[in-house]
Amino acid sequence: MYVAPIVYAAVSSLFTVHRSGLGLTAPSKVFDPLGNYARALHDGAFTGALGRVALFGVVQVPLMLCLALALALLIDAKSARGKGFFRLAGFLPYAIPGVSAALVWSFMYSSQSSPINRLLAPLGVSVPFFDGHLVLWSVANIVTWSWVGYNMIIIYSALQAIPAEVLEAARMDGASALRVAWSIKVPAIRGALVLTAVFSIIGSAQLFNEPTVLRPVSGGAISSSFTPLMSAQSAVAAGNYPYAAAQSVVLAVLVGVVSFVFLKLTGRGGKA
Repeated sequence: MYVAPIVYAAVSSLFTVHRSGLGLTAPSKVFDPLGNYARALHDGAFTGALGRVALFGVVQVPLMLCLALALALLIDAKSARGKGFFRLAGFLPYAIPGVSAALVWSFMYSSQSSPINRLLAPLGVSVPFFDGHLVLWSVANIVTWSWVGYNMIIIYSALQAIPAEVLEAARMDGASALRVAWSIKVPAIRGALVLTAVFSIIGSAQLFNEPTVLRPVSGGAISSSFTPLMSAQSAVAAGNYPYAAAQSVVLAVLVGVVSFVFLKLTGRGGKA
């Protein structure tokens, strides 16, 4: 189930599609092991999509995990009230399908119907959500809104596993709630933080639903190759499956390398 599609994609990427000049005959596949990969690495749209997703991950992932950690610590606080309500409220955005969430946010971002800009209108402020320099962060806002609650639940579950006597001993020693959270709780849930970070890195590389849904209303700010997966999908739509496979393989290798390096660095930090 897992290996077969990967092997098929890797094998398909070793062929290039050749078409006749007039396009009157069926395209043929020619074995060219490096052809598609060379094209992908010299394709400005694809490399631009890789850079865009890398920037997205560098900014959005730490911000999202910090918010998830803060919410989990607040709900886990001894003095917190209504924990069940706030857990459910934080998790609800994740329960909404990504496409549906993007549709709702497209209405929030629309230049004609945006309630956000209507509220800001008396202040003389209008946010250009689909401006070329802002559109990536408009997408990041949707992803953050959708996934903070999911990561919060994972982190909160890890907090529940901390022995109560350890926390009580720290309080008896005079440690403040902030000190307990920073010096005891956060180090104790390091494994959960690493896990959510790896999941988020992989999720960033798979960015597709949100920009695809926003594309028709973005006024051209979101192109068909806005993300690597969108670029690969464009190649599929053009009937060039081997090139799409090569793009997918490049993305998979890069994500694997980044995840491996991240795990090595975090593992080394844990041993230290």
